[in-house]
Amino acid sequence: MIKGTPELIAGRREEIINACEKLYQAKSFKEITLKEIGNEVPFSRPTIYNYFQTKEEIFLALFQREYDRWNEDLTAILNGNEPMTKAELAEKIAVSLAGRKQLLKLLSMNNYDMEANSRQELLTAFKQSYGRSMHLVCMLLTKFCPDMSVAEIQNFIYTFYPFMFGIYPYTAVTEKQKTAMKEAGINYVYQTVYELTYGCLIRLLGE
Repeated sequence: MIKGTPELIAGRREEIINACEKLYQAKSFKEITLKEIGNEVPFSRPTIYNYFQTKEEIFLALFQREYDRWNEDLTAILNGNEPMTKAELAEKIAVSLAGRKQLLKLLSMNNYDMEANSRQELLTAFKQSYGRSMHLVCMLLTKFCPDMSVAEIQNFIYTFYPFMFGIYPYTAVTEKQKTAMKEAGINYVYQTVYELTYGCLIRLLGE
């Protein structure tokens, strides 16, 4: 059992997640080690094991925090707007995702490894945040698209959520990748997160 006040425990857990986030800005998931994360926190590296047993658990906690932040955005859309058109709803959701590029990056990379190498209770906590986002999107569709049936809303969820896994790779394209596309003779039109997401939402909503 972890010793300390709830504030100390929460603070140290947050420091570990922040250290992981900082490294993730410059390095890939595979390049980051527990040792490197330990070098970024102001307490001994063995202390990390009181909170997380694997690197994947730290990334899963970061992933959960990103879902929680997006859930706040979705809640604000739900509570802060009166009747909107489908196009207006698509714009709001697209804008919310455009501001959550780290969520999209985590979605597209090593999701299976994070989940497979995390303890059950941490995976359950993550799934609660993930499930909350689905619930909020369903509530948005119910409120602002009253003509959609339950089956249509379900089809929307099972199309849009898999789509989100591919947003980051299609919008965060490196110069090396651009050169390869050009050399391969592929005339690829690059889009922003907003443009790609809005286009998908408009099609799914039938606007």
